[in-house]
Amino acid sequence: MPPEKQPVPLLGRLAVHLKMISMEQLTEALRVQGQGGGERSLGAVLRELGYLNPAQIEKLVEAQKRVLAQQQQKGGAAEAKSAPAAPARPEAVKAAPPAAARASAAPAPAGPRNAPKAAAAARPSASTSSLEAILRTAIERGASDVHLHAGAPMRLRIAGAFQSLDAASPDAAAIESILLGALDEKSRAELEERGQIDLCHEVEGLGRFRANLYRQQRGLDGVFRVIPPRPPTLDELGLPRAVARLTSFHQGMVLVTGPTGCGKTSTLAALVDLINEERSEHVLTVEDPIEFVHPAKRCLVNQRSVKHHTQSFARALRAALREDPDVIVIGELRDLETISLALTAAETGHLVMATLHTDNTLRTLNRVVGAFPADQQEQVRTMLAESLRAVISQRLLPRADGKGRVPALETLIVTKAVANLIRENKVFQIQSILQTGATHGMGLLDHSIRAHVQAGTVRREDALKHISDPKLLAA
Repeated sequence: MPPEKQPVPLLGRLAVHLKMISMEQLTEALRVQGQGGGERSLGAVLRELGYLNPAQIEKLVEAQKRVLAQQQQKGGAAEAKSAPAAPARPEAVKAAPPAAARASAAPAPAGPRNAPKAAAAARPSASTSSLEAILRTAIERGASDVHLHAGAPMRLRIAGAFQSLDAASPDAAAIESILLGALDEKSRAELEERGQIDLCHEVEGLGRFRANLYRQQRGLDGVFRVIPPRPPTLDELGLPRAVARLTSFHQGMVLVTGPTGCGKTSTLAALVDLINEERSEHVLTVEDPIEFVHPAKRCLVNQRSVKHHTQSFARALRAALREDPDVIVIGELRDLETISLALTAAETGHLVMATLHTDNTLRTLNRVVGAFPADQQEQVRTMLAESLRAVISQRLLPRADGKGRVPALETLIVTKAVANLIRENKVFQIQSILQTGATHGMGLLDHSIRAHVQAGTVRREDALKHISDPKLLAA
């Protein structure tokens, strides 16, 4: 009997339903099993083909036992008899060779959505419930990030600190099943090819999440960043109203910088939303992926996602110069070509707003210039001196009352004096201007942190982790 006409064993149906293998892989395994006269168990064939490893087969056998027990309790013994139990033979749980283990880690296409409801009982325990339930819990608890790691407890980041979502440690197969369920076929192929993928995961009625899935030695991991349903305001972020003046520029470059997780994207979104409310212009964003969605208010806002709407930041920026934008928003300045095109756009009459991973304003200037070859740096310093308008470097510090975090800012406004120092390669002298430039809206990060400590907003021990000159916090 051809494999496609054979009754599909329960073990195979469960493997497809749990997204451990695809229907094509199951069909191939049944074909191979049939060629051997059916003497080998389906579990042994799946292992030999490299589709599953011994741990996954053991998991399936246990799931199969639970499903059969439930069917018997509900009077489903007849159906259970028609679907062979196909328990894995002893050889099926021996150590798989490295090649087979690697193959079993590859993501497989989703199984049919109309798989038997009884198979739901074979899903992992409550500690590895559906992704939607996990994300819903994260939002209810006020988390900013959700960490799903193979072989480790799931965790939430709340107010900058890790908290366990569940004490259990889901196995690699359970986590992989949950994460692959969030991907379409194209995304799975990219994950298989590159070993990691950035995407925006949206759950109807719940919200949007920036996600990164990546493979590591234990299996597939995923980190989900919660994206609020609307762009935040400066007041909601705890930023001073003086920051709003950065939206008054009509050309040049404004950079929002800081380490990962310091709120750069939220600050940039708040500034874009302010422009959207107060100006009547064309705003074009290039992001990877799109995070905050900006509905058109007074502005026409077009948002492009790298890899979905354009191949790269650089290609999108080259095209942007012919798309009549007034404001260009770049999710991140990642490479030389993107930085070069951003400077060109700023010089040609556009307002360019972007983020950069640097930890203070002076390092930001050095990073931009240093991205270019040595023989171009003098020219770049001149371009930067003429086009740069402001740099914000920020941190998020835990509040003393435990109610979230508060931003500390270092702000550089490019005055004529600052522009001259950039042009003459005397960036180190800008430190003194930051210290004395309060009248221009400037200030050092250390001074902002000290002000929080003096106001009782931040504890001294937390401030010491971020301040560069501890003497400023001396009692």
